[in-house]
Amino acid sequence: MSSKLKVLQVIPRLGYGGAEIGCYDLAHYLKEQKSSSFIATSGGELLKYIDKKKVKLFRLPVHSKNPLLILINIFILTFIVLFYKINILHVRSRAPAWSCYYVSKITRCKLVTTFHGTYNFNNSIKKKYNAIMLQSDCVIAGSNFIFSHIKEKYPEYISRIKKFLVIFRGINTEYYDPDNIKEADRIKFLKKLNIDANKKIILMPGRLTEWKGQEIFIEALNDLKIKYGYKNFIAILLGSDQGRKIYKKKLIRLIERFRLNNEVIFLEHAPSMPVAYSVSNVIVSASIEPEAFGRISVEAQSMKKPIVASNIGGSRETIVDNKTGLLFSSSDHHSLSEKLDFIFRLDDTSLNVMGNNGRKNVQKKFNVEKMCFSTYSEYKKLINA
Repeated sequence: MSSKLKVLQVIPRLGYGGAEIGCYDLAHYLKEQKSSSFIATSGGELLKYIDKKKVKLFRLPVHSKNPLLILINIFILTFIVLFYKINILHVRSRAPAWSCYYVSKITRCKLVTTFHGTYNFNNSIKKKYNAIMLQSDCVIAGSNFIFSHIKEKYPEYISRIKKFLVIFRGINTEYYDPDNIKEADRIKFLKKLNIDANKKIILMPGRLTEWKGQEIFIEALNDLKIKYGYKNFIAILLGSDQGRKIYKKKLIRLIERFRLNNEVIFLEHAPSMPVAYSVSNVIVSASIEPEAFGRISVEAQSMKKPIVASNIGGSRETIVDNKTGLLFSSSDHHSLSEKLDFIFRLDDTSLNVMGNNGRKNVQKKFNVEKMCFSTYSEYKKLINA
């Protein structure tokens, strides 16, 4: 007779990132499967959306790398696992993985880890710190890119992994559905930013940090204006600087240097990402380092919007080049501006075909139901083994 599934997910913060949204989606899915669902986290914007009747929350300093706090987390998490009879402990980051590893040994609870990033290292100490994510009963890679990265960078750990597989991250295609957007919300969004509805809108979502490629994007905008002669466009940099004031000032100086002050808008947060996608003509992901998955690319396709993304990392898996979007040469602003010009020259029929292809691609491979079901199935296999 199979045991009732009781899952505690542990994540540093429940913000708006891909790993966090995946944790949120899975937590609610588990309750629908008559399983018990728990989350331990230090806080975050998504906490207010958690259905407390379905998911029990624990506020703990699981984001911390402080050895003393890690030790405290071990004691508290051990008590939670034993008291609530948790049989699956699923950790999604390195700092809490150290606590959860020892909790799993003490309680004999099954441990699942998900690699959401590349977790690069430049010395053996950092590598050892990262490798705690590989010392579990089941290691999940969020993309084939991450799967290959782990095999390449951690070969000495591969033979020790009990189970190692890829489960693509998924999004809610009902939430990211262009047919659900109200025209009044589109008008409100444009009015708030004082954007003329006749202008072409280029949206680049993502926190303001160097590796996300905002500098490349701004240089490409200068190309669009000078080389290709586009005047009637607005570019929206959508994302928080998360305290990186110096980097934001650097971007502002670059914008001023190219005299793009009237073409570029900074927006820290959008009340509705689907609406932000809906008003845009093209979406850009210009990362100069590999994205583990490329959530922006998937969301854009689900919204039937053309996506132009760097040809590295997860985007190469989520985008079918020239069919559901376009890939440009990473770190090359000339390549990016060329792809944007190509998109702007497409007629409505071609844009509709690309948009429909994109949504079908996401519905088939990257929907949240598939991600949740695959993860749930692995949980069941572990507790029934």
